[in-house]
Amino acid sequence: MSNMNPNHYCIIMAGGIGSRFWPMSRQACPKQFIDILGIGRTFLQMTFDRYARIVPAENILVVTAERYESLVREQLPEIPEDNILLEPYKRNTAPCVAYATYKLYKKNPDATVIVAPADHLIIGEERFRDTIRTALSVAEKSDRLYTIGIEPTRPETNYGYIQINKPVCKKAGDHVSYQVKTFTEKPNADLAKVFLETGEFFWNSGMFIWNLKAIKAEMERCLPEVTTLFHGGEAYYGTAGEADFIRHVYEDCPAISIDYGVMEKTQKAWVFLSDFGWSDLGTWESVYERVPKDSSGNVLGKGVRMVDDVTGSVILCSDPGKLVVARGFENLMVVDMNDVLLVCRRDDRTVKDIVTDLTMKDKIDRYL
Repeated sequence: MSNMNPNHYCIIMAGGIGSRFWPMSRQACPKQFIDILGIGRTFLQMTFDRYARIVPAENILVVTAERYESLVREQLPEIPEDNILLEPYKRNTAPCVAYATYKLYKKNPDATVIVAPADHLIIGEERFRDTIRTALSVAEKSDRLYTIGIEPTRPETNYGYIQINKPVCKKAGDHVSYQVKTFTEKPNADLAKVFLETGEFFWNSGMFIWNLKAIKAEMERCLPEVTTLFHGGEAYYGTAGEADFIRHVYEDCPAISIDYGVMEKTQKAWVFLSDFGWSDLGTWESVYERVPKDSSGNVLGKGVRMVDDVTGSVILCSDPGKLVVARGFENLMVVDMNDVLLVCRRDDRTVKDIVTDLTMKDKIDRYL
């Protein structure tokens, strides 16, 4: 689109392993590379499609693990080779953001970026685009670090929350941003209800908008133990020596999130409020809530199904030619992959516990 700003960029974080979607999501092919919703596009592809309508496609960068390079190239052939940033080790989101920031800063120090996870579901796409475009245009002229806060619709315990400083706000068009008062991790049910009642707390979407100069300065102030490592890479970014340089950096780099490392320490954190439909689709339960169900409240994958007297269950099979016969149960998860069959209660805690148990059993952890 000709009206796109050439200084606007998107950094997609696509390095997670999505263990809460086991057994469909595996270390060899995590959830961001899977079409879990059954719509013909993976989470990563949907995320790319979304931001390619906001920033030039050649300005979209993907940060992922080395082992997923071929998956990214296969799913996003439109992305220039130099826009795929490969992490040799898992180090949480602060090193991921630092790598992309320093590499991009060498290329375009005037860039303003949206940093986003690869696995979110957005319902109100038009409202979303309007929010992000407004935030980008505000952030390019500001030294503030913006995040997107979602108006909560229920006392959700699976999300982090942002408390706003109500008197300190700015308007941009029909959008409003507030200074951040506090960030809170996932609360218990009672606290989540209190948050909802105050009207001061919003869901933390995990999306950030800032210009490179602003985030670089605050990272260098709040996280010198990370930034000093990346700072020496100007001669290597975009060259054949980049991979070796990054490997050495990641060997020494602490694992820390951008939320904890910068956003919770800085005085420059602001939040743009929005009400577009959003879910981080972090668990099977969040997918169950969002995808179409039959009249008995079941999520049934593609293929041949004979389902009778079954309610509130998820039944998925990786082989569309296999006949699946289900009868006489409620609220179960049944996921049939070629090497794993999962049958358990339909709740997130159970899947999490199973993955933890598998991790500790060295004979069968190859199924992760």
